[in-house]
Amino acid sequence: MTAFHLADEGEAADLAAFLSRLLHYDRGAAVRLQAAGTALAVFGRPPSFEVLAVRAVRLAKPYENGLDVTLDVTVSAGELLEAVDENAATAAVPAAVTGPPWAGVLPPRGGWRTGPALPPPDALSATVGAAVAEFRSRTEELAADLRTRAELDRIGREIWSRTVGDTGLPVRAVHAARSLGFLRPSTRSGDLALLSRGAWLRLRTPYGAIAVRRPGSLGVLDVSVR
Repeated sequence: MTAFHLADEGEAADLAAFLSRLLHYDRGAAVRLQAAGTALAVFGRPPSFEVLAVRAVRLAKPYENGLDVTLDVTVSAGELLEAVDENAATAAVPAAVTGPPWAGVLPPRGGWRTGPALPPPDALSATVGAAVAEFRSRTEELAADLRTRAELDRIGREIWSRTVGDTGLPVRAVHAARSLGFLRPSTRSGDLALLSRGAWLRLRTPYGAIAVRRPGSLGVLDVSVR
């Protein structure tokens, strides 16, 4: 079985934590793995947020499996988590699975442009906290006969589709970054960047990135289909 040799135990622990968070939102989650050289990219899509999460993982040595020096495969997040050995800093690659639709359409690899400046990390976290509090307040005020899944989803879409200032970045992207461990208390303003390309926005942090399509951008999709 093919195995990754991760840079160190901390890198293995961070990968395991990311997979655990994805599984918290979807017990049947799948992830797409792309490895080349000493870099591994792990793509996931937590359904609650409607975004793509990207975790970059450092490898101790260039990926190789016989004559293959690159890897591109979709696997079970749960099986990959079980295969992570934090003490040995390794992770065996599980058998491939039939990927969900999102796994075939990823954000572009290059050509990203720097977007508007983002508020400080503490302000972003406060925005998410206020949105969570508003959602709870509004749903708790609903009469029992109105507290339907459709109504809860409508309120959620209204709140999480709001943008962060005039950046165009939906609040749900920041919520996803915080929930998946990408936006941490130790994060500094200089660590964050908002990038754009075509239909996509990308929130980049030192711990991972969140990619999301702009609203109403179906006619100008700029994607990497592979």
